[in-house]
Amino acid sequence: MMKWMAILMLGLLPLFAHAGEAKDMAADPVLEKRMIGLAEKLRCLVCQNESLASSHAELAEDLRREVREQMAQGKDDQQIIDYLVSRYGDFVLYDPPMKSYTVLLWFGPFALLLIGVGVLMFQLRKRKQTVPEVHLSEEAQKRAAALLNEDK
Repeated sequence: MMKWMAILMLGLLPLFAHAGEAKDMAADPVLEKRMIGLAEKLRCLVCQNESLASSHAELAEDLRREVREQMAQGKDDQQIIDYLVSRYGDFVLYDPPMKSYTVLLWFGPFALLLIGVGVLMFQLRKRKQTVPEVHLSEEAQKRAAALLNEDK
């Protein structure tokens, strides 16, 4: 009985699926293309790993609408970016500028990589120095050869 109910529910699933509301678009396709180009340079403040253009978060939709409105008012891209940075900080930029407080962001991964390589080299040299060379006597060499030849 449960099997048939599951099949019935799966069969009715397409009836309940529907398309969402259409996204806002500027009346001018050139303006929309410009907005998308600018939104690709900006980070979604909610998702943090998506651009403003590809995010589906409500805040991202609001920011895209705000960018469209500012473009319609005649502001250029740099003015819009400056406005968003003044309001949300450098975090809104996908390519944050080099500043005193972003040096670690820019060079931290390289510093960690160099530290890791240094530790690895140190450990390998230390291991090489601590492994003693073992010399087998002739009797032990003959026994080892006999053991190895037993399997053949």
